[in-house]
Amino acid sequence: MRVFVTGASGFVGSAVVPELLTAGHQVVGLARSDEAAATVASLGAEVVRGSLADLDVLRASAADADAVVHLAFRHDIAFTGDFAGAAASDHAAIEAMGDALAGSGKALSIASGTGLLAPGRLATEADQPANVGHVAARGANSALTLSLADRGVRSSVVRLTPTVHDAGDNGFMRAVVATARTAGVSAYVGDGAQRWPAVHRQDAARLFRLAIEQAPAGSVLHAVGEEGVPLKDVAELIGRHLDLPVRSITADDAPEHFGFLAGFLSADMPASSAATRELLGWEPTGIGLLDDMAAHYLD
Repeated sequence: MRVFVTGASGFVGSAVVPELLTAGHQVVGLARSDEAAATVASLGAEVVRGSLADLDVLRASAADADAVVHLAFRHDIAFTGDFAGAAASDHAAIEAMGDALAGSGKALSIASGTGLLAPGRLATEADQPANVGHVAARGANSALTLSLADRGVRSSVVRLTPTVHDAGDNGFMRAVVATARTAGVSAYVGDGAQRWPAVHRQDAARLFRLAIEQAPAGSVLHAVGEEGVPLKDVAELIGRHLDLPVRSITADDAPEHFGFLAGFLSADMPASSAATRELLGWEPTGIGLLDDMAAHYLD
């Protein structure tokens, strides 16, 4: 298949592109900068220049493809306070590509997150995102994607875990390590029993390939390798490797210590991928989060 990939130069995208190429697919990657274009080309994919704001480029590229993997999100404006604008841009992009694919039976798979689901219990593929705040906007974009199944698009939503880990990750766990180095203590909130699901980047990439190759229209898939890693275990690992004291802090003190991470690190949000594994035969093979952190995050 000819596969159009947005976010092709990103952390997940740079694993998805080689996964698709190795499986024999032709890949066209969206690139909004010279640096991104160079990365996409170095991975062996064809480059199309543009951003999520270039809806005509998205329509044309989707129409010219046999499948679309949509990984891009405007984190540049989301992290500066305009999350609503980022979500609206994502909605418009999905709508444009969906229009181009309507009636074709071709695949469109987008990235979402298990972190959008209600915390405190094991989340499954059948669960719906909470209808509050920023989560509601991302949930609406997933709902739009799934609704395209009624318009002749083989659509699917791949929910990534809060931490997708591998060498080169600059996400949440890298920030937790940086906080411990700066504070001189490796902390966890409360009893540290909060569980975070995790997946290795290569396993996530393989699931996106299986999604566009095999997933039925309207599928929700969970890229979950580990259902829930206790955050106390993460803090203790960091403490051992960096020779730092390990300490519990209260939820009230968490914002001062962790900053914007406090809310995330206070949440218990395990997730299952049992239905995904049964549907597509996907079996994660990458190393676990703690082993990966020991190898790549704490040197």
